[in-house]
Amino acid sequence: MADASSLEKLQIRIYGTVNLPTLIYLPGLHGDWTLIGDFRKHLTGKVRFVEFTYPRSLTWSLDDYAEAIEKSLAQNGIASGWLLGESYGSQLAWTLAARQKFSVEAIVLAGGFVKFPFRWGVKFARISLKHFPLRLLIRLLVAYGKIAHLRFRHAPETLTALNEFLDRRTELDKQAAVHRLDQIAAFDPREIARRIHAPVYCLGARLDPVVPQIFVRQWLKKNCPALRAAELFFGFDHNILATAHTKCARQILAWMSR
Repeated sequence: MADASSLEKLQIRIYGTVNLPTLIYLPGLHGDWTLIGDFRKHLTGKVRFVEFTYPRSLTWSLDDYAEAIEKSLAQNGIASGWLLGESYGSQLAWTLAARQKFSVEAIVLAGGFVKFPFRWGVKFARISLKHFPLRLLIRLLVAYGKIAHLRFRHAPETLTALNEFLDRRTELDKQAAVHRLDQIAAFDPREIARRIHAPVYCLGARLDPVVPQIFVRQWLKKNCPALRAAELFFGFDHNILATAHTKCARQILAWMSR
């Protein structure tokens, strides 16, 4: 399965009691739970919220990730639930659904996708990230952190976690992100989306510069019979769960209440 040389294992945190409906957060390319605090807070007492931080592996496949997630959930007595796939995490949601070893009640794509709309976009992102010097990346992220204090001024939990988010950005972390981009480029879950029986929902920013959500929604409407609803919000960006935490939480709770 996973490479023995991984410096970290898959990490899991669980909030809420067993009698609540289960929502499982699969993070995006950054691979951790550091930006999800305010979204999580809106769900307190309403769902059993499960969140993961991925290992910084350079060899794990999507199936390796899925297997580790399945085992971790099983060890914690979780046999079914809703999957919340954020961006890259959507690829894990499709993988888990296809494996049929965990009972997927529904999939919510948050800035997620099926097959990435533009293949050249993934290649460009991979080349750019791979060759971008870490020291410059850190400077950009520090600048991002300063801007974020304005951007997340109504998200105190996220602001508190920003230092942890910045601390996690290492050379190995960057390489792991490049590896995840390789996985996105190679993976084509369109046939999974066409055949899935679990309900599928879509959340995103109407003007998403990273994953054009309008194209994602159009494809799902034409090709995914399990699609139940798609909501795109104005005034937010790709990191929709952090920047539109209140709207996203309310919408997901409304879908789950059905």
